[in-house]
Amino acid sequence: MRVKEVAELVGISVRTLHHYDEMDLLKPETITDSGYRLYSDANLETLQQILFFKELGFSLKRIKGLLDDPSFDHEEALIIQKQMLLEKRHRLDQMIKTVEKTIQHMKGEIQMTKKERFEGFDFSDNPYEQEARERYGDHAVDEANKKAKGFSKEKQDEINNLYRELAAIRHLDPSTDEAQEAIGKWFTLLNKIGTYSLDAFKGLGQMYVQDERFTKNIDQFGVGLAQFMCDAMGIYADKRKA
Repeated sequence: MRVKEVAELVGISVRTLHHYDEMDLLKPETITDSGYRLYSDANLETLQQILFFKELGFSLKRIKGLLDDPSFDHEEALIIQKQMLLEKRHRLDQMIKTVEKTIQHMKGEIQMTKKERFEGFDFSDNPYEQEARERYGDHAVDEANKKAKGFSKEKQDEINNLYRELAAIRHLDPSTDEAQEAIGKWFTLLNKIGTYSLDAFKGLGQMYVQDERFTKNIDQFGVGLAQFMCDAMGIYADKRKA
């Protein structure tokens, strides 16, 4: 399909497709001698992925990083996108209900509690959700986010205490027995929250330093902790996969 045909099919501008081409996000299958961009079915599949990610709030830079990742799996990404869209729909449904109830409240038809006025709003800055948004396919993290919202004070204290324990040894070589024993506790704890393979565990550690929001959250327990955990988690995973 020519660029104009794709633009009309999808409902985006030709200029947008040109921009995607220029930033190497979506290169046409071929360019004719006369300069026409021709798009294949594979190109359309990639374009669909781009638009799903955009709808979920991903920047074009982040999308490019995901699509360029050799481990990117199209089908698994769709599964994650579906789950995230369902969650987004649920939040919007909640907010619509809140708007409707607020209108009824203003008309004097019902009485709303203070809590009911803010149902559907979510301003939490949960690192598990950021991981799900930053790294495709890690469904365990998305599940962890749901469970994290219901953490008891005891569970949150357990997490924070382990952060502090790791922070206290962050000056050590991450390959030492002491460091590996401590990071093993982190692996065990995460698998109480969700289900983490060794690859997912290593990938999560990489996100601790790739995403500044992760780094900021973790380094509040000690500057350099995020990098230490990233290194230790990578070593831990590699040793157990060998």
